[in-house]
Amino acid sequence: MNTRTPAETSTNAPPPIDGGGFFVPHDLEAPLRGTPTGPLAGLQVAVKDLFDIAGMRTGGGNPDWLAAQPPATCHAAAVQRLLDAGASICGRTICDEFFYSVAGVNAHYGTPANLRAPGRLPGGSSSGSAAATAAGACDIGLGSDTGGSVRVPASFCGLYGIRTTHGRVDLTGGMEMAPTFDTVGWFSAGPGPLRQAGSALLQGLRADATVTRLIVADDAFAEADPPVAAMLRMALDRLANALPAPQSMSVAPGGLDGWRETFRIIQGFEIWQAYGDFVRERKPRFGPGVAERMQAASQISATEADDARAAMAQARAHIRSFIEPGTVLVLPSAPCVAPPVNSSAAELDSFRLRTMRITCIAGLGGLPQVSLPAGTVGGLPAGLSLVGWPGADETLLDLASSIARHLGIAR
Repeated sequence: MNTRTPAETSTNAPPPIDGGGFFVPHDLEAPLRGTPTGPLAGLQVAVKDLFDIAGMRTGGGNPDWLAAQPPATCHAAAVQRLLDAGASICGRTICDEFFYSVAGVNAHYGTPANLRAPGRLPGGSSSGSAAATAAGACDIGLGSDTGGSVRVPASFCGLYGIRTTHGRVDLTGGMEMAPTFDTVGWFSAGPGPLRQAGSALLQGLRADATVTRLIVADDAFAEADPPVAAMLRMALDRLANALPAPQSMSVAPGGLDGWRETFRIIQGFEIWQAYGDFVRERKPRFGPGVAERMQAASQISATEADDARAAMAQARAHIRSFIEPGTVLVLPSAPCVAPPVNSSAAELDSFRLRTMRITCIAGLGGLPQVSLPAGTVGGLPAGLSLVGWPGADETLLDLASSIARHLGIAR
């Protein structure tokens, strides 16, 4: 294990971690080898610093939290399943502090380089896992997705990525953010490894069905920059022979802002329940944006959270009423291409607001969502997403594999 202490690595300037700044300073000294005969043998996995690795402390993107943690006594369930399936763990990756961002910036460890969009953000909070996958430093990037933490970086880095059905992958040994929405997710450069990892990780409810209906979420597309929306619709046209004829609808009867606010309140209340005592007692150093969101989260009352959960129940019932087995919803993975790394706080706030209007749909529904690298706008990647019914994870992974050739990426 790396012998440097958090105090020696928690500077405001990005430390010289690796060529692309993907991995945390408290990284593995050597890879963890998986079962040599497993189905994932030969594949390398980079793991978000949210998942426990036996004998090491888990940092969650914050050096003060890292310093306060004892070494883990065993691997997180998802890590163990990957090892048992033959994959090797090649490193631990940088993430946004306490996973409370979709930008991919970490004030303590640096911003992982998005090599597919140089000078642009990688997206977060699973930023290091996505950036490492895009750079070819691993075959699979293991992450988590609460409010878009896999879907957004998949879009920005030109990757395949999945947010799983809520509860389908065991989160034991993983730091929580907002348990109502927390899921395990992962990235790959092509659909093959994405599907292979699913075979190892997915458990419980599985609900296979033939896709016979395709709905295009017009209100979600309206959130996207016009060039991004146009490119994604062109990609959808290229898939015409591989998918059912699309039908258009606005999915949120009262507008996406109401759903976004419902999501925000529950997420904020739950993250404060998880880390509020630590924040009050230890007063950890936070980077810009995260500090403000934590402060706002501390002000959310139990009554507000209960009201939001009631609103969520209504939203979930509505979403699941039309995303039935056999129906897939199509929407942008993110509203824009990756913003520049030097974007202002106001620009990042606007980006986050627009993004959460889109990503809250699957979050409130507890549904699986696969992001596909659909093409580029001005040379920068953008993703098209497919949302399925509860337990449709395998169907979506198979669908991604079957339509990848129409998008020009089929590894």
